[in-house]
Amino acid sequence: MTIKQLSAFVENKPGRLAEITEVLHESNVDIRAMSIADTTDFGILRLIVNCPDKAEKALRDAGFTVSQTSVIAICVNDEPGGLHHALKVLSQVGVDVEYMYAFISREDRSGAFVILRVGDEETALEALRKNNIKLLAAESIYDM
Repeated sequence: MTIKQLSAFVENKPGRLAEITEVLHESNVDIRAMSIADTTDFGILRLIVNCPDKAEKALRDAGFTVSQTSVIAICVNDEPGGLHHALKVLSQVGVDVEYMYAFISREDRSGAFVILRVGDEETALEALRKNNIKLLAAESIYDM
């Protein structure tokens, strides 16, 4: 159970992020979660959106370098140690977390949502399931 994430190459110059959000706005694409990692000259914008295929096409058509990757979305208890439990499970089975970011929903107060990019998705998914960590279906994220 994975979801689609967009990764867009973004030059570090004024207005570049606004151009990306304008393309998404004009395409009626809603951002669910995002993260940006940057260097001096460029950044990688990671996005979870309600329509990943539509967003990817719109960004490509607007001249952006964009790709889709699969990530895992989990729900953890929004309390001290909630994230630790999930990360410990992954560590115990030897799965490395390449990056992650979290968000909460205004409507769903069941916990905090965490997006994970891992080195071994199948092992991660199996371990998370066995340890009763709630995996989120793509539709549940896209429809928030």
